[in-house]
Amino acid sequence: MDISIDAPLPGSPARSELADIILRHCRTDGRVDTAVPGVAFFRGSSTQQPSCALMSATFATMAQGAKRIELSGRSYDYDARHYLVSSVDLPMFAQVTRASTDAPYLGMAVALDPLVIAQLVNEIADSPLRASPPELGLAVAPMTGELRDVVQRLARLVDRRQDIPVLAPMLSRELHYRLLTGPMGARLRQVAVKGSHGHQIVRVISWIRSHLDEPLRIDDLTHIASMSRSSLHQHFRALTSMSPLQYQKQLRLQEARRLMLIEQADAASAAHRVGYESPSQFSREYRRLFGAPPARDVAQFTGA
Repeated sequence: MDISIDAPLPGSPARSELADIILRHCRTDGRVDTAVPGVAFFRGSSTQQPSCALMSATFATMAQGAKRIELSGRSYDYDARHYLVSSVDLPMFAQVTRASTDAPYLGMAVALDPLVIAQLVNEIADSPLRASPPELGLAVAPMTGELRDVVQRLARLVDRRQDIPVLAPMLSRELHYRLLTGPMGARLRQVAVKGSHGHQIVRVISWIRSHLDEPLRIDDLTHIASMSRSSLHQHFRALTSMSPLQYQKQLRLQEARRLMLIEQADAASAAHRVGYESPSQFSREYRRLFGAPPARDVAQFTGA
């Protein structure tokens, strides 16, 4: 039975240890990429407005606090009793919903490897590939004792660097196995197994990301996916909750925002670099997604 994230979290030795590990390595708010490949820690001391981000194929959990992910109008809430899995690259909004200076949000994420998933699928006898359309590549499920145990052991490796080369690949593989044999199994199999509809859509997603500044031609995408137009749209929307054009638009706007914030590009230059020919269209679509025109939005972060 799912548990409301609004209920007080009972203490447990495992969760307290995980919190201590994250606090030691996250001295200030933000993200820390650890020495364990694919493992990152997060800390946040306040609840703020949702931030736009691209979430790659990831397993995410936390030791303290709560978080909300918004994707195409749907909300996914989770805390230390839950875990979240994204099986494909998805543009989304994320917001920490429970945190304070005394009890900050403390999270942990592990990158998922489609090659490991594909290898495990071949070894698991009871993991048939379904022929139905892909499921949405994002979901939240209750945390299990087995998952919490492997998460805990992965986190401990951060302080035991001599063990990382040998134990990290083993523990990462165990985490993938636990996910595949749990309620997220179908979502992960559908994008990792060659020939599946989900895997074909992942190829399309990869092409869109690597050709972000180019016009989107549906005929090109149908060729990449080996699908008809109707099948492409059906399976793409099932996996990402948006059309290919909507997906490209969100990626373009996110990249333009990054260029302005990180590389100090002006709005016109950022728009051109991500493929916009019309500055007015860029400004209009940027405001629709982020709630403010480019210059004002950037100024909120830079204080300019």
